[in-house]
Amino acid sequence: MRIAMLPVLTGLPDLARQTLTWDQGSEMAYHHLLEEYFADGIFFAPPASPWLRGTNENTNGLLRQYFPKGSDLRAFTLDDLRAVEDRINRRPRKRLSWRSPAHAMEAEMAG
Repeated sequence: MRIAMLPVLTGLPDLARQTLTWDQGSEMAYHHLLEEYFADGIFFAPPASPWLRGTNENTNGLLRQYFPKGSDLRAFTLDDLRAVEDRINRRPRKRLSWRSPAHAMEAEMAG
């Protein structure tokens, strides 16, 4: 996970890398190697507390529409994964006053 995240993290402006809240999964075993990329650090939600990671849980549900639980992501090309990323990031959300996450982030980064 760390290796896959590095190109994404280094491509984001500092303002977009304030903090990361993660669950207790083994994929974050090397989280300390990513801490330098987050101004306020990496935090872990307590086990069995999905309400503390609402956006994460919602996004997992959206991802499951494309990749059922247990899917081997190695079966997909990078273009496949980016296409799903683009669809999810351009999908309007009630929480964002019906703006898409991409639009909300663009507006936030513009200041």
